[in-house]
Amino acid sequence: MQLHVKGKNLEVSDSMRSYVERKLQKLDRRVHELTEVEIELAVERNPSIADSQVAEATVHLKGRTLRARETARDMKAAVDQLADKLTRQVRDLHDKRVGGRRHAAEPEPESPVEAEITES
Repeated sequence: MQLHVKGKNLEVSDSMRSYVERKLQKLDRRVHELTEVEIELAVERNPSIADSQVAEATVHLKGRTLRARETARDMKAAVDQLADKLTRQVRDLHDKRVGGRRHAAEPEPESPVEAEITES
């Protein structure tokens, strides 16, 4: 997974960058190594917004693009919630693809009406 961390209205420190990388290791196990993940960390300047720390992510998968946005009072909390949301989205997409193949490969069961006609 190729991870790009950038900041909007703030400078991303090395400690925050390593924290984001550590939290997204769960996602790294589920996606291909060439998958690009862009994380944008921002601070809302509006004083009326309580959850001013924003973490946004864009995951470029083969044929799909996943996006997620989380806000919190603390940047680390926003990153935690974002990592959970992305992991859930990737898992659901994988289950949908694999589950769709299983259903297509299984033969369709006969309906009770057709079974009665063939037995007679």
